[in-house]
Amino acid sequence: MHRTLEEIRTEGLAALRKRLGRSGMIRFLQQFETGSGDYTQERRAWADRTTISDLRKQARRPATRRGKK
Repeated sequence: MHRTLEEIRTEGLAALRKRLGRSGMIRFLQQFETGSGDYTQERRAWADRTTISDLRKQARRPATRRGKK
């Protein structure tokens, strides 16, 4: 049986809702928000202004944990 993309989407959402409940389904789907911007352009801009020396300095710094000093 060949299903359309719309049929697959509808069945998938129904399965998520059945298994996770409405709020769980929404929380799950929010993980896949596409965001905005142009990752490639932003990455190139970062790479253009970052030197090998900058990367070495950053690598030598001790790692910090979120919320701890």
